[in-house]
Amino acid sequence: MRVVRRRQVGALLVLAALVGVFILLRLLVYRELGGELTWSWVEADRMRLRWTSVGVAAIVGASLAVSGVLLQALLRNPLASPFVLGISSGAALGVMVAIYLAYRFGGEQYQSGSHVVPALVGAIATSGLVFVLAQRRGWLDPLALVLVGVVISAICGALIMFVQHLVPQGLRGDLPTWMMGHINQGAGGGLLVMTGVLAVAGVVVGVGMGGAMDAATLGDDEARSIGLAVGGLRVVLFLLAGCLTSSAVALTGPIAFVGLIAPHAARLLVGPRHTVVVMGAALVGIALLIGSDVCSQIVSVEGGRMPVGIFTALIGGTAFIWLLRSGRGQV
Repeated sequence: MRVVRRRQVGALLVLAALVGVFILLRLLVYRELGGELTWSWVEADRMRLRWTSVGVAAIVGASLAVSGVLLQALLRNPLASPFVLGISSGAALGVMVAIYLAYRFGGEQYQSGSHVVPALVGAIATSGLVFVLAQRRGWLDPLALVLVGVVISAICGALIMFVQHLVPQGLRGDLPTWMMGHINQGAGGGLLVMTGVLAVAGVVVGVGMGGAMDAATLGDDEARSIGLAVGGLRVVLFLLAGCLTSSAVALTGPIAFVGLIAPHAARLLVGPRHTVVVMGAALVGIALLIGSDVCSQIVSVEGGRMPVGIFTALIGGTAFIWLLRSGRGQV
């Protein structure tokens, strides 16, 4: 047992060190739009923007990663992720509707900084709808949750395309970039504090519920035999995962695969116990997002810096295929 714990602590320390390295790289590296790549420690005002990028990436990475752990325990499905709920599509639909309403009743360009409120409204509304429709005889059905989430996501996608046709091309703003996942250096301090507190609370609650999630993954009968209230646990896991994902989408837009890959990477490093997996997944998610932000600064393209969602999709898609081919992703 001591050997296992030492290995787990060692793995967590390695992950923390990796996060530190990526933070240092992000603080040093920067590319002006259309300019050359620079490696330097800049003045306080510009450094504040880089620290904001680090904070946003850390909050979103931890939130999505912990959401993935909670959902995989909830659904007993190793391929579950926050996006199975359709939350990202709901958030994007909320933003698209807000753009249309601003155009229809105000006639003004919708500002990208106003994405937060409609994204949260859309994400929370979608989560609530999926939660209600997935109920069977008063209990949350894991299989129904997956099916309803996929269907709601498809419906939201269709509605997004419909609303886009109602809005003139020039008023769509930077929605396409936002939908690919964009680290916002200008995020307000109040928003960062709110989402940061939620992310920390998610990690703390996830660690505290680690034993219950271990029991829940064994099956309903086994969990009930030891006195675990499976229905109540599912409600808590679902609501917490929905809140964490909603805040992440509101900050950066929908970013794929972090909630899928981070839990698996953590299990490979620290073992299957959820108490440690939650902490490991949070560190992996933070490293993945900050590392992707570093890559977006380094890679130069004619259209400007690439959204971080492109890098997470490339990394996560490759890992997803490996999971399927290796059999680790079988239900």
